[in-house]
Amino acid sequence: MEVNQITIRGARQHNLKNIDLDLPKNKLIVITGLSGSGKSTLAFDTLYAEGQRRYVESLSTYARQFLERMEKPDIDLIEGLSPAIAIEQKNSSHNPRSTVGTITEIYGFLRLLFARIGKPHCYKCGHPITSQSIDQIIDEIMDFPDETRIIILAPVENPQKQDYQKLLKRLYREGFARIKIDDQIMTLEEIKLPFKKKPHIIAVVIDRLIIKESIRNRLADSLELAMALSQGKVLVEIPGKQAVSFSEKATCPKCNISYPEFTPAGFSFNSPKGACPECDGLGFCPEFDPDLIMPNPELSLREGAITVWANRTSVQFYQFLDALTAHYKVDIHTPFKNLPDNFKKILFYGSKKKAIPFYFERKEKRVIYNKVWEGIIPRLKSRYSDISQVKDELKKYLSFRPCPSCLGARINLAGRSVKVGQKTIFEISAMTIENALFFFKTIELSDQHRLISARILKGIIERLGFLNNVGLSYLTLDRRANTLSGGESQRIRLATQIGSKLSGVLYVLDEPSIGLHQRDNQRLLAALIKMRDLGNTVLVVEHDEETILAADHVVDMGPGAGIKGGKVVFSDTPKALLKSKHSLTGQYLSGRKQIEIPAKRRSSRQHLVLFGASANNLKHITVSFPLGCFICVTGVSGSGKSSLVFETLYKALAQKINRAHVTAGRHEKISGFEKIDRVVHIDQAPIGKTPRSNPGTYTGAFTHIRELFARTKEARLRGFKPGRFSFNVKGGRCEACGGDGIIKIEMHFLPDIYVPCDICQGKRYNRETLEILYKGKRITDVLDMTVNQGLAFFQRINVIKTKLQTLADVGLGYIHLGQPATTLSGGEAQRVKLSRELSKSSRGHTAYFLDEPTTGLHLDDIKRLLGVLDRLVRAGNTVIIIEHNLEVIKSADYVIDLGPEGGDGGGQVIAGGTPEEVAAVSKSYTGHFLKRIFNPDRL
Repeated sequence: MEVNQITIRGARQHNLKNIDLDLPKNKLIVITGLSGSGKSTLAFDTLYAEGQRRYVESLSTYARQFLERMEKPDIDLIEGLSPAIAIEQKNSSHNPRSTVGTITEIYGFLRLLFARIGKPHCYKCGHPITSQSIDQIIDEIMDFPDETRIIILAPVENPQKQDYQKLLKRLYREGFARIKIDDQIMTLEEIKLPFKKKPHIIAVVIDRLIIKESIRNRLADSLELAMALSQGKVLVEIPGKQAVSFSEKATCPKCNISYPEFTPAGFSFNSPKGACPECDGLGFCPEFDPDLIMPNPELSLREGAITVWANRTSVQFYQFLDALTAHYKVDIHTPFKNLPDNFKKILFYGSKKKAIPFYFERKEKRVIYNKVWEGIIPRLKSRYSDISQVKDELKKYLSFRPCPSCLGARINLAGRSVKVGQKTIFEISAMTIENALFFFKTIELSDQHRLISARILKGIIERLGFLNNVGLSYLTLDRRANTLSGGESQRIRLATQIGSKLSGVLYVLDEPSIGLHQRDNQRLLAALIKMRDLGNTVLVVEHDEETILAADHVVDMGPGAGIKGGKVVFSDTPKALLKSKHSLTGQYLSGRKQIEIPAKRRSSRQHLVLFGASANNLKHITVSFPLGCFICVTGVSGSGKSSLVFETLYKALAQKINRAHVTAGRHEKISGFEKIDRVVHIDQAPIGKTPRSNPGTYTGAFTHIRELFARTKEARLRGFKPGRFSFNVKGGRCEACGGDGIIKIEMHFLPDIYVPCDICQGKRYNRETLEILYKGKRITDVLDMTVNQGLAFFQRINVIKTKLQTLADVGLGYIHLGQPATTLSGGEAQRVKLSRELSKSSRGHTAYFLDEPTTGLHLDDIKRLLGVLDRLVRAGNTVIIIEHNLEVIKSADYVIDLGPEGGDGGGQVIAGGTPEEVAAVSKSYTGHFLKRIFNPDRL
């Protein structure tokens, strides 16, 4: 009997409150709720983990040792579960060899296509290289006009000068009477030896014929003899005209260049057979970058424009620097950008063999030296290769430039010389998904080639179509996987799964709409529905309104976050959700609760202006950012938002204001930055790489808590300092577990087990440290408190209260002070960073940069986030964010919309102004959706 639902009983994983839940199978199910309410715990840590664990347990003992072990979730019963596949917001690969083409298998199809029907071309002259059978050659010659006189010649390789006589004697013995030397035909008896020393072009005259039907057999015999003599080559000469070359092998008739037989490996940049030998298939080579060595061209040499000289303090060094500038008649106090180009070149690459006189004082005597200036970059190269200890220090001055041999194509010369549809494999890889799809749908092939490639082309077109349908039309196939955002990686894996056409699977997705413009949402929904219609259960953790309303079943978790969450508030259809009185999500979707449109927009007379931005796909645009405002940069995926905001504007400001060693995207200049004192990028990266990092340590609150414990009477009597209350250093921590509180036990063929330390019982500290109490609480009790509990406990300690209050203000009152950083979501990590900024004494004039801060946030969390961002702006700061969420966009003071499309079709400013002004621009996709918010009755 077929089970048509997934039954969950007694789920207690993490903060789940012993929940019971029934979910329909083969449906599109959305799990929503506040951040920290238990959505991911239910979807990933319970349903996916148990589905994956059961599948792995069904395998043999031998196979299980190679697979990741999933811990059994804390649950009483799950029935009706299918094998599970998780498609999460994780970067698919950190390997620079992985590309969009390789992870979607499209590049594998391309390699097979080029190996089977590719046409080789000579890399020197561009002439097509083809091999022909004798029958094909005969047919082509017989197509010459009747009565045409032809001469069949067998070209022989040029022998060494001393071997000409041996060659001629051998030809005479074999019965040949005439040869062609250079442009002259003569008999062997007429040739006078020895030849002059210059090389000659020699061909043996095999036969002379007149084209007519009766010569076919004689022509075949002559061609066979010619090819036997010249290793598969033959020349057919019509007197007075240029000879036509034929070959049994794939060889260029002009340049004599041939290639080995092509296989799929010959087009792989991950194989020695196909990779460029210069860069080993990476497409780039590390080089010392003058822009990183000299990040701030506004500084002079004396002011420290060259960062590698920052720690040089010797008098002799500065005397030489003075001598160098004096020799080339430049002023050492001139800003670097105003120095002559010739001097810059000498400074970076050396004076070659030209010695430069310089002097220094020794015992009141002037000593003069003539010294060749080696150059900064040659000197760095020698240090980088000779001294391994300084490699890490010098790496920050390296940038990756296109390989000088393959120019970024990644494959060798032979692979770059093969074409299909007049395009090489690297030219196709450089196309966007949309353009590649059009190319393969309209490609012109011969009947034979179309028959050979039919299945290959079908696989390519299907996969390109899936990528196009999930809103990734702007990506190129050669885009490196480690440069993709989490949302892009997830949608690529989604497209790959659709292509696999599996059925009977439980797919668990984590906010697939991240980074996707509203215009492309319908495409994503169509992809999810297609997966469902294949006979799969699609479980999506999502906050997007359109996705929630399109679902077959909705589960709303809550009612709060953290310890106040973990319950199922609602489980039914989207239609019933809109009527629910208990569901916070339903109240927002039905309009009973909403994020209000600001009554007044801020404006500014001072602007930060970026001129001539042309990084990546930006079309040399000039963009103005009003200072002291909340600015939202919008546009469809791939329109150039990140290139503008982070690659160019943020890095340019970080260079000038923070003196950062980064290279900004191409632009002409930037003005108005003098009004900014500080530049801060608040991203969603973890606040720490180890479980030892936590919100208490990151915000600095735990430092004050340790000092507070150290000031207690008992601690002072025992001589305990604040360091005694740290679990990161010896002294106060439990040494049995190193302050972790848990011990890892490795189990062969089974998942590793983490058990509480039997010495400290999971408290992390030794017995003496735990005897110190503050208001009856031990240090470990404080770490177990939530932020809200900590606020009440430390309400009289202002320095701690201030930091905890900012955590509560950003909606993180439910997290624990000692909660490991690795367990925080991206959105939670970002809000912890925001809280730290809020807790700092406000100086104003700071530019904050955020990339999609609403990731993982419920509408109620977004409302709270907007309040936090508003506090930053009211303090005199500028907040610049990239965002697709309409609730955030409508709340901005100023919107910059890029487009109109993604990839090559983007990179232009479509609209700029208040959200109302952008809504009035007909060409703006963002404006079209904003219009629905401002004028809902008209649509």
